[in-house]
Amino acid sequence: MSNENKSIHEFDFNLICEYFSAIERQGPGSPEVTIKALSFIDNLTAESHIADLGCGTGGQTMIVAQNAPGIITGIDLFPLFIDLFNANSQKTGLNERVKGVVGSMDSLPFGEKELDLIWSEGAIYNIGFERGLNEWRKFLKTGGYLAVTEASWFTDERPEEIETFWKDAYPEIDTIPNKVGQMQKAGYIPVATFILPENCWTTNFYDLQALAQEAFLKKHAGNKTAEELVANERREAQLYQKYKAFYGYVFYIGKKV
Repeated sequence: MSNENKSIHEFDFNLICEYFSAIERQGPGSPEVTIKALSFIDNLTAESHIADLGCGTGGQTMIVAQNAPGIITGIDLFPLFIDLFNANSQKTGLNERVKGVVGSMDSLPFGEKELDLIWSEGAIYNIGFERGLNEWRKFLKTGGYLAVTEASWFTDERPEEIETFWKDAYPEIDTIPNKVGQMQKAGYIPVATFILPENCWTTNFYDLQALAQEAFLKKHAGNKTAEELVANERREAQLYQKYKAFYGYVFYIGKKV
């Protein structure tokens, strides 16, 4: 992999955590999109158990909690994210039913058929879409829901530059029909699929990073890894502006058969 196509996972985890903890959301999204996805889920009660996997600092989790009943557990690998998650839960008065714990999405602390809903915005790629669908299914009750956002191609063909970038960053990127097919094959009824609007990437993600980057670079002046991380994120933002007609995040909502 060339340096200019460096994956986020190749950077120092502590730097990644510090960098993304400075913004409300660690991936593209919006409160409106989270609420729209929730509108397709109809089985939740105050006793429902919900898991937000790869929750980050909980930007989307708090929206879920404010618009749906149930007990929510956020899972993330980074302790700093979980500390901020629990602080956000306390600040929003949701701490009685929303709690973050440090953990890995490939070793979840839930029993079989314990969950009514698995949520994951911008994070399932860490384990892989198809693997996540298959491995997480056992934790859902029959009739339970899974709602995830996933990087997807909008067209069957695209320019070589963006094709190469995404194939390096996330080889599992695929078209929407193929992703829906994977969901069906894994044992879910595809309930809804919709593309996240452009502002989820620009206003709510890349623009917020731009505001935080100068402070980050100033703090880590002379640190080549920090400079490369910022350069990597800036290039990703440029590529999105250039090729946004060809790809984006898609919400996939499925119901366990």
